Amino acid sequence: MPRRILIIDDEKAIRWSLGEAMQTMGYEFSEADKGKKGIKLFKDDPADLVILDLKLPDINGISVLKKLKAIDQDVPVIMMTAYGEVTTAVEALKSGAYDFLLKPFQLEKIKVAVRNALESSRMKAELQDIKKKERETYNFENFLGKSELMKDVFNKVKKIGKSKASTILIQGESGTGKELVARAIHECSNVGTRPFLEINCAALPETLLESELFGHEKGAFTDAKFRKKGLFELAEGGTIFLDEIGEMGVTLQSRLLRVIENKTFRRVGGVKDLRVNTRVISATNRDLKQAIAEGTFRSDLYYRLQVIPIYLPPLKERKEDIVLLANHFISIFNKEFKKKIKKVNRAVAGLLEGYSWPGNVRELRNVIERAILLEAEDELLAEHLPPEISKGGETPDTEQRTDSLNDLYPINLKEMEKVLIRKTLEETGGNKSKAARILGISRQTLREKTKLYKLD
Repeated sequence: MPRRILIIDDEKAIRWSLGEAMQTMGYEFSEADKGKKGIKLFKDDPADLVILDLKLPDINGISVLKKLKAIDQDVPVIMMTAYGEVTTAVEALKSGAYDFLLKPFQLEKIKVAVRNALESSRMKAELQDIKKKERETYNFENFLGKSELMKDVFNKVKKIGKSKASTILIQGESGTGKELVARAIHECSNVGTRPFLEINCAALPETLLESELFGHEKGAFTDAKFRKKGLFELAEGGTIFLDEIGEMGVTLQSRLLRVIENKTFRRVGGVKDLRVNTRVISATNRDLKQAIAEGTFRSDLYYRLQVIPIYLPPLKERKEDIVLLANHFISIFNKEFKKKIKKVNRAVAGLLEGYSWPGNVRELRNVIERAILLEAEDELLAEHLPPEISKGGETPDTEQRTDSLNDLYPINLKEMEKVLIRKTLEETGGNKSKAARILGISRQTLREKTKLYKLD
């Protein structure tokens, strides 16, 4: 659908020339020769952008701008003004105008301004939509669990989010949802609109991790060709999430402790202390007390981080949540893959609850996703589950073949792998990122496999 432009100007020649220019750009346009008429047109049928003259016969352009913004605060408005009215134009920018152009103007400049304004408006709308979805996704009210263990976690998240707690430590096995809890704390806090930045402390070497966290000055090291702000600086007023904090080097731990205690830090190679007001949420699947005993984690940092501790229990300790989560994931993937799989039946529920789930909630989600994408048509059955679940924890030997694989024999392992990769790519519409996630391999590995089997 073409974008619509509203032109408000008392000069007929200008309205005509601007209208012609908008049509050549593929936009629709409407016009008004007076301010009040323009406001009514916009109220009845809002435009995507407004080109507005500063001086109108019935009402000042600044007043028109403010009324348009009262109707839709996000609409971009380009002001036009004669030479010598720059002070008023500055006032227009302060009142919410996107840009202003001096008369007489060149149509090419108007076209560039219109393109830029519409693109900026589109990106702003997308960003707001992303932030809205994040708030909805990570709101603690959307977390599922009827077990007493999880109810306790939910209550803590709600209390912590509304508090002024500056350090929180989340502990739990891999796959229990530590990042989700960290985001939920951020979203339900009074800084939910501020940045939430995360980093995996195990993913980077210590020197690079230090630069990522605290930034660096130009010339601090060989490749430091410009000044760079670190995550603590960029997350000012918001939250920084340090995942796998137990993997951070001891030297860097001392710098982190200083930031938490003094609220100050220096960029790498810097001499000036910078103040910071950022909430620090850390997470680990390691036993930090054991790490302290082994000399790989500072005890003073540990006690500073765990001012407010949260423990996420493994899925095997809250079996009453397993079917609830499975049905939730079925609902999600029904929408994503356009299917209508029924809720888990009693037989499958028993198998799911009888499994130990070493990968916790993440493993459960992956199992449901793979089953719905590759196997299930209208109902999730035991045969759609991995053998370690469907066989009660025992992996079937080659003699105990499932019916769904009978037509694949006799073939070797490479041929079976090729069939599985091809089927997954077909089901995901060629989306390699999604296919790699379902297959449990990296995108790079999948790329190499598709090249090897000539599946591109």
